Amino acid sequence: MSHAIDIPDALLPALNLRRSEGGYEIQWPEDANIYHMTLGKHLGPETRDKPAMIYEDPDGAVHVQSFAEIERAATALAATLRSLGYGRGSLIGLHTGQHPDTAIAHMAVCKLGAVAVTLSQLYGPDTLKHALNDCALPVILTSGTAWGPMRATAAADVPHLAHVLARDPGAPGDIDLAAAMAGDGAGFTPEYGGADDPALLMYTSGSTGKPKGILHGHRVLASYTPSINLFFDLSMEQEGAVYWSPSDWAWVGGLLDMLFPAWMAGRPIATSLERFTADYAYRFMARHRVTHTFLAPTAIKRLAQTSNPRDDYDLALQVICTGGEALAAETLTWAEEHLRVVCNEFYGMTEVNHLIGNCAALFPRRAGSMGRAYPGHEVRLVDEAGRDVPEGEEGEIVTPNTAPTRFLGYLNNPEKTAEMELGPYLRTHDMAVRDADGYFWYKGRSDDLIKSSGFRIGPAEVEDCLLAHPAVAEAAVIGKPDAERGSIVKALVRLRAGHEGDAALVEALRTHVRTRLAGYKAPREVEFVERFPITSSGKINRRALRDREAGR
Repeated sequence: MSHAIDIPDALLPALNLRRSEGGYEIQWPEDANIYHMTLGKHLGPETRDKPAMIYEDPDGAVHVQSFAEIERAATALAATLRSLGYGRGSLIGLHTGQHPDTAIAHMAVCKLGAVAVTLSQLYGPDTLKHALNDCALPVILTSGTAWGPMRATAAADVPHLAHVLARDPGAPGDIDLAAAMAGDGAGFTPEYGGADDPALLMYTSGSTGKPKGILHGHRVLASYTPSINLFFDLSMEQEGAVYWSPSDWAWVGGLLDMLFPAWMAGRPIATSLERFTADYAYRFMARHRVTHTFLAPTAIKRLAQTSNPRDDYDLALQVICTGGEALAAETLTWAEEHLRVVCNEFYGMTEVNHLIGNCAALFPRRAGSMGRAYPGHEVRLVDEAGRDVPEGEEGEIVTPNTAPTRFLGYLNNPEKTAEMELGPYLRTHDMAVRDADGYFWYKGRSDDLIKSSGFRIGPAEVEDCLLAHPAVAEAAVIGKPDAERGSIVKALVRLRAGHEGDAALVEALRTHVRTRLAGYKAPREVEFVERFPITSSGKINRRALRDREAGR
């Protein structure tokens, strides 16, 4: 039985789709480039002066930039970077947060034919140092505040780094980023890459080791076009649309599912540096008449603590797309009945994304379901040998290794790239069941990766960090099921002699991880143990620990 979503013929060109045997094929030109798919589309006389960026600064002042102003700043920045010796293929680090500088810098990187290395300001010094050294990064765009913890030791810790462009330069040798964007780009000639040229290097955690560099070509945005339009419910270009998300622009949710789509549609993206709270989010969306947003399920659950938000806030919100973890059925029901929006969940991973999802405009959603296979994607459920499992039985989600949204590979790590393959398929390690109507239902992970509040957290990295604390003899990190966050990070710790497992040590261990890696990687629970279950090969048996936690 075919479970293909039916797409009206009139929509196919705008969705980069054409009909093929058994469904649809995603298509794009060989010269597809992120710049031309976003900012470059809107520089004609009718659109160049329309708002592209709405930035609310920490003092509450609102700054609006048009597409033409973004273009001028991006060209000036590209000219400065070229004068420093950077060009086609250069790695350029973007560590500027959810600030207009990040969006401008992405366009400048495209103009150079360079590669944007997306670096979250949530990273602690150890995680940031790992990423910079893993790719031998020569230049970083940042802010004085975000770069502060790295500044004193950068020369020794990240020896490849030659240039720091800072929003608020704080040391001799820093280049003023604002001045670079205000400069004269006259005479600059862009050198745009093609569809399969590297465009983005994104660091994300796996189940083992430190975060890996995931390399994507420009075609990633073209291949996302059908699914982006579907999870925004075929309403992206509606008059008056305004986009906003609290999700970090260093990762897929904030960048490829929000910032770039807004500019694909020629609509403004609103942003601020404020940390997410439900009240702030509601007030921000009301002030800026936000209509389209990407929210992780955890963020939606926090919004849902306000029973009837339309009574308390003057909202224009129409569409929420969500992903990164499973959306609970009761959360979808609240979004529809009390927030009165369309809420479309979708599923994928940074390496190969947008495989499954929803579009209320085309087919009914089923509360608790991940949705159906998106057009242009072949999605299978298989057993450990790669054989298809029958309808209604649990299997691992896989997709052909020729999938249109697949990454170019892990940076300098072909062995890790090969590990993703299971015969002709790419593995996800996510387990699901498919029903008779083609809807998928999430069942959990087959490996140790922890998904918490939309973040991917590798237990081995957190364990290594804990083992660097003088009180810790052994550590195991697992995901503990949690109603709000999907999972939380739980650390089980065996102490060295002479240390007491009290509340003060729990907080010290959490602070140790928070400051060295990132706040979202810090264990929310710490349990002190006398011994660990061991596998036949003598390793700590995380599966036994997870099973025990689930049994509790």
